[in-house]
Order: sequence, then C-alpha cells, then structure tokens
Amino acid sequence: QVQLVESGGGLVQAGGSLRLSCAASGSIFSINGMGWYRQAPGKQRDLVAAITEGGSTNYAYSVKGRFTISRDNAKNTLYLQMNSLKPEDTAVYYCHAHAVGVVANYDYWGQGTQVTVSL
Repeated sequence: QVQLVESGGGLVQAGGSLRLSCAASGSIFSINGMGWYRQAPGKQRDLVAAITEGGSTNYAYSVKGRFTISRDNAKNTLYLQMNSLKPEDTAVYYCHAHAVGVVANYDYWGQGTQVTVSL
C-alpha cells in the first residue's frame, strides 16, 4: 500500500506562485509513475502534469510553461511548482501514484489540496 499526503495549497492572487508537495510512504518501491490532477467545481478531474519512471515529464497544454513537476527521491516527495497563476487554475489538486503489484496494478490518490486564485 502507498499513502500520499499533500500540502501547499492556499489562496493566491493572479500572477502569484504556489508550490504543492506530496509525501509518499508505504510500499514506495513499487511506484513507477506519479502525477498531479485537478478538479474544478462541476468539472471532471484532469491530468495537470506527470513524471514517468524514467524521469520524463508531460504537461497539460493549459499549464505548459507555467507549472513544473519534479521529484525528490531522497525525500520520497513529489512537487508541483505553479507560477503565473490564473483564476482558471482554481481547483482541488490531487497527487496520484501508480504502483505495480504482484498480481495487479494500483492507483493511489492523496486527499486533495485546494488552490484558489483571485483576480
């Protein structure tokens, strides 16, 4: 099992920055990929950024050039640096981890952290 604990959300003005953190614990050696998703009120949960086992990164077009996903393996922590924030970035942000098990693969989610961007 993998547990994900998120932090770093809050209220920020447009143009400001936030850094989200996701601390992983448990069977962390089984994790082969991690990412950040977000869900705004009345909308579906969408991928924001992902980092693969090999270190490659992918971003949603709407955040490319503004957000940066990174991972500190020594601290078992995933980060999302968010710059030039816009009101449309307002959402609950979720950390996600994909793990490979013996007989099945698993997806783990953090509790979510609220990000609110004001005008």
